[in-house]
Amino acid sequence: MQYVTDDAGLVFDPGTRAALTAFTGAGEQAGERALPLLEAAAAVRAAAGAIEHLRSAGTGGRGLSAGGFDLLLRLRLSGDGGLPLGELAQALGVTPRNVTGLVDTLEREGLVRRVPDPADRRSVRAVATAEGLTWLDAFRAPTRAAMTAVFAGFSTAEADQLRDLCLRLVQGVRGLRER
Repeated sequence: MQYVTDDAGLVFDPGTRAALTAFTGAGEQAGERALPLLEAAAAVRAAAGAIEHLRSAGTGGRGLSAGGFDLLLRLRLSGDGGLPLGELAQALGVTPRNVTGLVDTLEREGLVRRVPDPADRRSVRAVATAEGLTWLDAFRAPTRAAMTAVFAGFSTAEADQLRDLCLRLVQGVRGLRER
């Protein structure tokens, strides 16, 4: 895939632009307004896919999903007591069933274990194991190096702006779901 730069100095994918121009209705006013938004959405998907591919390749053959990685990071911050599965689901913005599956996978990998909640007999907590914490520590340096390389052409202000824009997209999608 070859990207090119337009007259304003902005990078775009000519194949995506051509396909979306045909899809939105070339020459129609409504289509002209929609094109930049659809191109932006396609670029976000492409960027997310590229970052996910890089992350997945760097998990040391464990095949740790993004959700599993996020869950393990949350557990690292929770200390020895871990977190109730329901609280993890809420923190990660996923369903309790999804968290149960993530914990099952991480438990099979030896990175997480379930423990009874001392405050609530009906509740189970997830706790990062020593192996899970060691794995996170080993993953830290390669992750820093990869992200430094990926974002080498970005200033700190641009990276901050990218983060802001992406999270505003997430808020927009959540707003649609809540309607």
